[in-house]
Amino acid sequence: MHTSKTRTSFYRRLYVAWLIDSGSATGVPALMAATGMPRRTAQDTLSALSELDIDCAFEQDAGERNNAGHYVIRNWGAINRQWIADNLAQIKATLGYP
Repeated sequence: MHTSKTRTSFYRRLYVAWLIDSGSATGVPALMAATGMPRRTAQDTLSALSELDIDCAFEQDAGERNNAGHYVIRNWGAINRQWIADNLAQIKATLGYP
């Protein structure tokens, strides 16, 4: 069955937000490792979270320089985090993620 680009884009954003919020992957390299997506796609997906009213922010690690830090989800907006957790297998299968 063909999955629309709209759905895969939406699922990718949900999955990236879930990875950040769960602490599984809180930086671009970790997101790349968890999903297999290229750096640019990971960066673009992070930037696009605001389009879903997901408040994602970069927090600098104390005492570090050169953008050492991690992303955090401050607010999920209208997105139901529990729905993502409940449908994680379907989301990953749709995206072809491990």
